[in-house]
Amino acid sequence: MAVMVLNVLWQVFSRFLLGSPSSFTDELARYLMIWIGILGAAYVAGQNLHVAIDVLPRKFSQETQKKLHLLVKVLIILFALGGLVIGGSRLVYIVHVLDQNSPALQVPLSVVYLVLPLSGILIVYYKISDILKS
Repeated sequence: MAVMVLNVLWQVFSRFLLGSPSSFTDELARYLMIWIGILGAAYVAGQNLHVAIDVLPRKFSQETQKKLHLLVKVLIILFALGGLVIGGSRLVYIVHVLDQNSPALQVPLSVVYLVLPLSGILIVYYKISDILKS
């Protein structure tokens, strides 16, 4: 986050005070925002701070609520495995094979997309840990 703030400050400084905007800052800010957002989702999942609608579960007994919480954790694991780990890994592989680089930074896009399987692995780890604790 600090790198992104410094990056945006440099962009503003170079554009308005130097009159010549930096060519890489917009792209770097975009990629840093992607990483912060997706890793932030993994962090939130690990802290159990994600948004949940609990109107219906409150009407059930404690035992049913526990089963429902377990079901939700299993569904989160399945989504993280399928969408983030497997899908993200395939995306990273395809982009790596195609040897695609970002236009301004010339960074391999596979490095940018690597946050998807990484975040998925973290979410799966956190949810399995939650299941084992309960």
